[in-house]
Amino acid sequence: MDAKDEVRKNWIIDLIKDAGYGCLATIENDQPHVRPMMPYLSDEGQLLLAVLSHSRTIEQIKKNPKVEMCFIDRKMSFCRVSGNGKVSDDFEKKEIVWENIPMLRNYFSGPADQNYVLIEIDTSTMETMTPTQKSPDVASFKLTQ
Repeated sequence: MDAKDEVRKNWIIDLIKDAGYGCLATIENDQPHVRPMMPYLSDEGQLLLAVLSHSRTIEQIKKNPKVEMCFIDRKMSFCRVSGNGKVSDDFEKKEIVWENIPMLRNYFSGPADQNYVLIEIDTSTMETMTPTQKSPDVASFKLTQ
């Protein structure tokens, strides 16, 4: 990774963390479905999302794993992160997300809650743009910290 990509990667990580939430897009019957989510960016560069076990999001990702999240800051800079999502019951990752997103306590009793499932998104392509740019930048690398 060259110096420019390293700077861009750090900018993207900061934007994701500062935004606090993003909008997750999935596909069902050729129709996009978008919803706000609070992801946790893992050290391995995955976006980890907590969902209810009966969520339509799970079925949509099982049928079509291609997903995208969009993050926007207060200055209207944005980052679109594309990748493949998968449903996970990884207890260790569930604990990490549980510890880092206190709002989950409104929905689940803890990492062992049967209704608590993760969506893991392997980041692959990012598109970024600031209000001063005329066109977006596209980059392909893992968002490892």
